[in-house]
Parts: sequence; C-alpha cells; structure tokens
Amino acid sequence: MHILLVLPETACSIGLEDGPSEDSDLKDAYLIPRNIMAEPDYVEDDNPELIRPQKLVNPVKTSRNHQDLHRELLMNQKRGLAPQNKPELQKVMEKRKRDQVIKQKEEEAQKKKSDLEIELLKRQQKLEQHELEKQKLQEEQENTPEFVKVKGNLRRTGQEVAQAQES
Repeated sequence: MHILLVLPETACSIGLEDGPSEDSDLKDAYLIPRNIMAEPDYVEDDNPELIRPQKLVNPVKTSRNHQDLHRELLMNQKRGLAPQNKPELQKVMEKRKRDQVIKQKEEEAQKKKSDLEIELLKRQQKLEQHELEKQKLQEEQENTPEFVKVKGNLRRTGQEVAQAQES
C-alpha cells in the first residue's frame, strides 16, 4: 500500500509494507500528476437510469449581438484599443476635477494682470456703458410718439429764436 502526499513543489511517497513493493510503482507515482479534486460518482457508473447533468445553454452568450460585441472586443484588444472601463461616477468626478483646475488657472491668470491691463479693462467697460446708454437714448427717441418729437423741436426753435433776439 502506498500513500501519496502531494505538496505544491514536492511529491512524497510513503510506503507501508504489506507485501513486496516494486520501485517502478514509486517512479510512476512521481511522474503521474493527480487531480486534487475528486471526480464525481456518475462518471464511473454507466447506469442508464441516472440522469446525467448537462451544461445549461446561456441565452445571452448565444445571442448574435453578444457574439458580435465579443468578437469586436477581442479584435480591439489585439490591436491595443482597449475600451474605457471606468464607471460613470469616476468619469464625472474626473470631469469636475478638470473643470475646477481650468477655473483655478483662469482665476490665477486674472489675478496676475498688470496695472496697464487693469486700466485698459476699466476704459473698455466705460466705453461699453457709454455705447449702451447711446443705444437706449436712440431706442427711446424712436419709440416716442410723433407729437412729442414735434413739441421738442418747437421748444428748441423757440429757444434759438429767443437767444437770437437777445443778441
């Protein structure tokens, strides 16, 4: 009787003498790799009454869409075009972080403006305000009724006539 003790790197055989043993059995024990898991009973029995387990068909894997997708993923992996496997939350967090960094850079750029740039910006703002005021006045004049315009013209002409008479 032989007991085979299988360790990850070495294999030991301990012989218990019940009778004469042969050295060829020991050599065979070292050469034959043995499975660690036990084989099920139904493999050895050829009993026709037993129902043998069969592997179930996965409907997802047999679908045409899944096969096409799997084929495409394999081809992309061979080419080195692996898809982004990041979760949606991680993508959103990275986008927020990029936006925040860009915003900080813009703020720093605004803080580093020289005195000349600051004065130019002030002048530009004043010009824009002045243009807006002109546009508002023009819109008001265009929207006023005709009789108000005529009345304003009469006043101006009356004042001009009065000034001409005094001089």
